[in-house]
Amino acid sequence: MKRRLLFSYLSITAFVLLVLEIPLGVSYANSVERRLTSDLQHDAFSLAIRSQEPLDRADAGAGAAETRALQALADRYHSDAGGRVVIMDAHGRSVADSDTSIAIGRDFSTRPEVRQALGGAEVSGTRSSATLGTKLLYVALPVGSAGGIQGAVRITYPASVIDDQIRHIWLLLAATGGVVLGIVFLVSLLLSGSMTRPLADLETAAGALGAGDLSARAEVPKGPAELTVLAESFNATAARLEQLVGAQRGFVADASHQLRTPLAAMRLRLENLEADVDGAAAEDLEGALAEVSRLSRLVDGLLVLMRAEQSTSDPAPVVVEDVLDGRCDAWDAFAAEKHVQIDASVAGTPVASATPGRLEQVVDNLLNNALEVAPPGSAVRVVAGSVGDWVELRVSDAGPGMSAEERAHAFERFWQSGEARRDGRPNGHFGLGLSIVRELVVGDGGDVALAPSDTGGLEVVVRMKRSDAAVAPRARQLSTASAT
Repeated sequence: MKRRLLFSYLSITAFVLLVLEIPLGVSYANSVERRLTSDLQHDAFSLAIRSQEPLDRADAGAGAAETRALQALADRYHSDAGGRVVIMDAHGRSVADSDTSIAIGRDFSTRPEVRQALGGAEVSGTRSSATLGTKLLYVALPVGSAGGIQGAVRITYPASVIDDQIRHIWLLLAATGGVVLGIVFLVSLLLSGSMTRPLADLETAAGALGAGDLSARAEVPKGPAELTVLAESFNATAARLEQLVGAQRGFVADASHQLRTPLAAMRLRLENLEADVDGAAAEDLEGALAEVSRLSRLVDGLLVLMRAEQSTSDPAPVVVEDVLDGRCDAWDAFAAEKHVQIDASVAGTPVASATPGRLEQVVDNLLNNALEVAPPGSAVRVVAGSVGDWVELRVSDAGPGMSAEERAHAFERFWQSGEARRDGRPNGHFGLGLSIVRELVVGDGGDVALAPSDTGGLEVVVRMKRSDAAVAPRARQLSTASAT
């Protein structure tokens, strides 16, 4: 927008300058020749008057003294004004010439302007000179008295004098236009900045708000009025959104924390009853304990998801091999109980750009989901490596897998597959694991996708931005946990 404003201001200014300066330049160019011709006519008339008496005496046979007087007159004008002066007698032969390289007595009667001047006409204009090889501006006047035409005076200037003056005025107009454009550019820069700066602040605040910073606010400018109203409306909307989201988060946090204590107390009471209950009542008690454990896991999942939503992204280099090494070791015991093997491999030394602690949570959720559905005697494969500008982490199992429709809904909160809902698994998932994974990965600029695994189960593909930082992994091999 700033560039468009600057372009519009400068375009209008350039158009105005062209409209004003081109006619001015053309008018001046036309007036230069007229003004110089008028000046030459005045000078020629003055020289003709002053030459009249010396030419009379020269015709009367006064001799060399009058010729020297005429030459001095021509030389003085050439010295003062710079033009060439030729004074001729009635036959068109020169009696004085400011160009000393030309011999006195040269016949100029063949020149058209001289011929007309000797005929009594005052002529002026421009013509090309074959002798000099240039274009001339000339003025020729007759020198006469009561006795008739005694001679003529001609003043000439190279036409380049006019061209130089015209070129000078065009350069002056161009320089003036450049200065005006420069001033307009600086003023436009200030004006456009005053208009676009509030929009840039608003854009920054909107970006921060979209990224999860609900405290982001735009600075309210003093003007123009439209931008002031827009900034105030944005701030009011952001404040209302912060209030609503804060209330929602507060409710989830309070509810989760308040539920954890009575659930823990209920579980202890039920566990204390196990020794005193048998038969059908023991089965009901076992089911109640399973439901309490299920609710406890649901509350814990909600708390983890809430923290994931509230946490801000602060990526740092993370060695994927170290994370997988530690998390696979942590899940060894659970895998042994399920009679499932964890096969983990890392190609090279991939370093991901992720907020510290997030990759560990991602791996924990994916391993937990995979181990829950993996049949005994199967393996959960964990593969990591660099692919272009990304680090890919693949976790696959040999479980029942998901259809394309189920994979499309798998990241929705509290969503369960049809099989899990039909079985009514007390230890089943609540659709929070993959939601947590996506929240953590996408928050760091990554992506998560689901695909069928080679063994018929489900493969989760996590893509994280690759970090170019050189970080050495811990000096130990990635372990493989197995159970039989």
